Amino acid sequence: MRKKQVAIILILAAAVAACSRDDFAIDVPFLGFTKPAHFPDPVYKIANNEVTKDGFELGRKLFYEPRLSRNNTISCGSCHIQSAAFTQHGHDVSHGIDDRLGRRNSPPIMNLAWTPLYMWDGGVFDLDLQPIVPITAHEEMDESVSNVIAKLQNHSAYPALFKKAFGSDQITTANFTKALSQFMIMCISAETKYDSVVQHLGNAAFTAQEEAGYRLVQQHCGGCHKEPLFTDNSFRDNGIGAGANNDQGRYEVTLNESDKYKFKVPSLRNLAYSAPYMHDGRFIRLDAVIDHYSEIKGSVDSDPLLRNGLSLNAAEKEKILAFLNTLNDQNFVNNPALAEQ
Repeated sequence: MRKKQVAIILILAAAVAACSRDDFAIDVPFLGFTKPAHFPDPVYKIANNEVTKDGFELGRKLFYEPRLSRNNTISCGSCHIQSAAFTQHGHDVSHGIDDRLGRRNSPPIMNLAWTPLYMWDGGVFDLDLQPIVPITAHEEMDESVSNVIAKLQNHSAYPALFKKAFGSDQITTANFTKALSQFMIMCISAETKYDSVVQHLGNAAFTAQEEAGYRLVQQHCGGCHKEPLFTDNSFRDNGIGAGANNDQGRYEVTLNESDKYKFKVPSLRNLAYSAPYMHDGRFIRLDAVIDHYSEIKGSVDSDPLLRNGLSLNAAEKEKILAFLNTLNDQNFVNNPALAEQ
């Protein structure tokens, strides 16, 4: 009897090995966009672009599509790499077509449904318009939207994919950007140790070091890095100045003198993956960022919340670093649904 059971097991194992993964795929229903319970309501108008399985999968394919660039070599995923929290790991500023250098560090594609303004200077107010900027930028993709649409329309697969997602095989700029938005708003990071602790999931708890760091972050950083997104999406002068690129930040959008050298407050989530830091990537290490805020005292041009510096000692810095590590989301950077297929 035992030999017979072993034989049956071996036959089944061979059958599984001979079949493709798709033949045994579990039919998990696509849930679309789901707000994490402890997150605020999104600012992106989901009702105007409901996330569907076909729309999301089309957006993912477009995100990794090099045909969006002039010479078909650069995709969105080239500068926004999943393992680096959708930043361009190792580069201080973005590297685009023909290895041209941009002016700014590639920001993460993360929790964008809660972002009212996009780019470091807030120059784009609608996520559906955001892809047009890198596509047409000389140092990024250096292409025109009309050429991109033509390339996709003449492709063997894309017309059918757009028909599945939007009901027509005639590809429009609106549906093209909406598909990308469906993918990008699904890039949600909300499964860190911090998220588990604040939601009281299972036995999740901070260590004493992490708890102390949490209190220090609330005290010293919470004015700009508000929970649970760890940004208030404001624009502030953090005292690092224009830098080598003479980047004047939000002023270049508003032409308001008071906006000079103001840049968007980035989230503190996933910092372990997204170095280097600041809008120009000047700091390679996270402890250098903390040192900057400790030494900023007396900078009359910086944001009022920063002018007195953070006055942190070495032990407090270590505690803050310990807490920041609880904001790293391994599930996010390893989620196969967000990877190139």
